[in-house]
Amino acid sequence: MSHMLSNAPTIIPGAHYLGDGRCNFRVWAPLPGELSLQFPSENKTVPLEKKTYGYWEATLENIRPGQEYIYLLDGDRTRPDPASFFQPTGVHTASAVVDHTSFPWTDNSWKGIERSELVIYELHVGTFTPEGTFDAVIDRIDQLLDLGITAIELLPVAEFPGARNWGYDGVYPYAPSSAYGGPDDLKRLVNACHEKGMAILLDVVYNHLGPEGNYLWEFGPYFTNKYQTPWGWAINFDGPHSDQVRRYFIENAAYWIEKYHFDGLRFDAIHGIFDFSAKHILAQLTEEVESRSRGNHREIHLIAESDLNDRKVVETRADGGFGMHAQWMDDFHHALHTLVTGESIGYYEDFGSIAHLQKAYTNGYVYTWDYSRHRKRHFGSDSNDLQGDRFVVCIQNHDQIGNRMLGDRLTHLVPAAHARLAATALLWAPYVPLVFMGEEYAETSPFLYFVSHGDPQLVEAVREGRKNEFASFKWDKEPPDPQSETTFLESKLHWESRGEGNHEKMLSYYRELLRLRRETPALASLDKSSCTSELLPESDLLITIRSHPKGSVVTAHHFGDGQVKVQDRWTTGTGILLICSADTQWGGPGADCSQQTRPNDTWHIGPWSCISYLIPNE
Repeated sequence: MSHMLSNAPTIIPGAHYLGDGRCNFRVWAPLPGELSLQFPSENKTVPLEKKTYGYWEATLENIRPGQEYIYLLDGDRTRPDPASFFQPTGVHTASAVVDHTSFPWTDNSWKGIERSELVIYELHVGTFTPEGTFDAVIDRIDQLLDLGITAIELLPVAEFPGARNWGYDGVYPYAPSSAYGGPDDLKRLVNACHEKGMAILLDVVYNHLGPEGNYLWEFGPYFTNKYQTPWGWAINFDGPHSDQVRRYFIENAAYWIEKYHFDGLRFDAIHGIFDFSAKHILAQLTEEVESRSRGNHREIHLIAESDLNDRKVVETRADGGFGMHAQWMDDFHHALHTLVTGESIGYYEDFGSIAHLQKAYTNGYVYTWDYSRHRKRHFGSDSNDLQGDRFVVCIQNHDQIGNRMLGDRLTHLVPAAHARLAATALLWAPYVPLVFMGEEYAETSPFLYFVSHGDPQLVEAVREGRKNEFASFKWDKEPPDPQSETTFLESKLHWESRGEGNHEKMLSYYRELLRLRRETPALASLDKSSCTSELLPESDLLITIRSHPKGSVVTAHHFGDGQVKVQDRWTTGTGILLICSADTQWGGPGADCSQQTRPNDTWHIGPWSCISYLIPNE
């Protein structure tokens, strides 16, 4: 693997169980003058030896997996391990030794899923099932496979304060949440996914740590006040001692892939990662993770979330980019959301035209150094030449639902016809699609923001922060209390409704869309250059054409009321109907959708619906 600097060795933090009762304890702590290990169950204290670059270390005998330990700083305060692999009783108490060598993995033959074949299902472990555990997710894998999902993406699972949290308040990046189970429970989930042919990704947070239980600043300068983030202290990626901070997070990324066999990572809000080094932390991270993953012969996906429309995120390192494999693209969501909901407040004020969706389909970014009314400045770069597998798109995700005051899903805001139209636009786009849990069957529960902090002042600050966050959206209702357990329980899925009435019809529609996407070469291809479009604004129609040597797909998307007629001037020969979103079998009112189309035929398209035809190449 590549090293950061010739005089800065790669030192991996944490309690590394070596087998036969031996364990190496290593912690980066340049600030304390003294550092010792305490074992609470044995009332024993062991001093650590100070090494180079601010590390302390000891290799001890007679240590057992599961044994609890804690660090004593300067003889006067105890703190958990900053690189704890497990916090069995929460963020303020002792860490536990984890044996990462003994889990009975059965996925040696697993090679992963190519990025072009990813259909991602984002889920929150705590609300995905009644049990809210890693093990409980395993029982749902078959249903997701039947739907057509190829990859699960877990919201962050790093140990957070209390029993419930979105995961973005995590304070122990190496420790899977004790609220969901233990390390072996998470490994069982990953192993089960691979056994069944499902990839699994993990959301990680490297732009900040949560406020409660965050003791890293007592060990070393992990944070900096040079930069500000909306969520707390910025991470010190380019100041004094930043070499070791960078190592901490790079090793964390490698840890989830090497020790837990994850197929990739989604990096939260990288626009909140500040680094003016000659080699950006994300470029270094992708370089090292790729190098270390190469020997596993598995497809690994490193996906960034960024709201800057900056192509350097996915450009190669040779071209000055970070070399990440893909990034979330908010513009696609915003363009489609504003069309089907009519919303124009907050950041939605920059969208609302069918032309925005047309540009999202063919270019990617909608704002390509254009003026944004919401940002009050120009922003964005051109992504026209970037292939579709560089972008992950959605019509719903945890942010776009949960950051609404009432956690409204799309089907809370619009009729089912609008939702079917949006689903087709999503799954017909030449990008990697992401489906948020419950979206596929029009789940009725909201996805609200919830926490369970122990500090009353922090709880009140969170409540006030949520109110202030909604100011620009001019929502006049009171947000649900994020600290209340009821808020959390209201966000749990109702799995039993999947087979009922209109929920079952929406589920069938998603299943059919994903089947067609998988089996139709023109739709399966993420070659963005083969996607063209035509805008018919006088009838609120967007025509998209997905070309392929084995046959093209022409779709008319109608974003308006009433029925429109349009003359077919896009097909040659005879086209075969792929899907009509207004059909009664999907819960629609029925439509005059001909099973075949020929040049100059007239299409009759109902309100808020779409029709697709496959045009075989002759």
